[in-house]
Amino acid sequence: MKLSELFWSASLEELKRGYIQDENSHMCLLCGKQIEKGIVYQEEGVFYESEKYMRLHIEIAHQSVFSYLIDLDKKLTGLTDHQNRLLRLFYEGKSDADIQEEMGIGSASTIRNHRFVLKEKERQAKLFLTMMELLKEKDQHAPTFIDVHKTARMVDDRYNVTEEENEELLLKYFPEGTKGQLNTFPLKQKHKLIVLRAIADHFEDGRIYTEKEINQVLNESYHDYVLLRRYLIEYGFLDRKSDGSQYWLKK
Repeated sequence: MKLSELFWSASLEELKRGYIQDENSHMCLLCGKQIEKGIVYQEEGVFYESEKYMRLHIEIAHQSVFSYLIDLDKKLTGLTDHQNRLLRLFYEGKSDADIQEEMGIGSASTIRNHRFVLKEKERQAKLFLTMMELLKEKDQHAPTFIDVHKTARMVDDRYNVTEEENEELLLKYFPEGTKGQLNTFPLKQKHKLIVLRAIADHFEDGRIYTEKEINQVLNESYHDYVLLRRYLIEYGFLDRKSDGSQYWLKK
């Protein structure tokens, strides 16, 4: 299962701690790093068993699960820019007076009102999650949708893709399979997304690519590798250094 699928299928407790585990390893839901169980790991002269080392990894690589989640696109979190900033300050342990001064908010009562609104949002989210869980038990006709990748930069109707539709379109654009040649680059945005997701699977997690290496991989799928490269970055599948010297899969 892909990292995005694991992320979206994780329980609330697993998301809060930032990792899942099986009998052999712990896996970071934020970047996919796996840490094998039964091994002692060393960091700056201190020894850690696997689960504590995973927690240390999250702290070093991501600061915290909260920091990672709050940086996700607002289409994924459902937060306004104002709510996002308030949550960051609350998490930092700032007092209402400090927040009032930092954000230029007129009065402490305004901040209390924001806290109330966020609490209402939490209650609504809890009820909605419960209703969706109950719905799964009854809705026999619900299609299975392809998960939105966590690094998506624009989340809209183009992500309304079922597994069946995804398979049909992949066959249309990759008649020899997704490791083969793309016969044409689609014009429709939803079709672009499906094609780009398949091409992104050609890259290795955690590997840094030069521009030449990126172009070589993309050229195996389509002659216009510059077009593919641009759209993979635009859709949030790839990231790069500002000078174009290094590229990698976004996580």
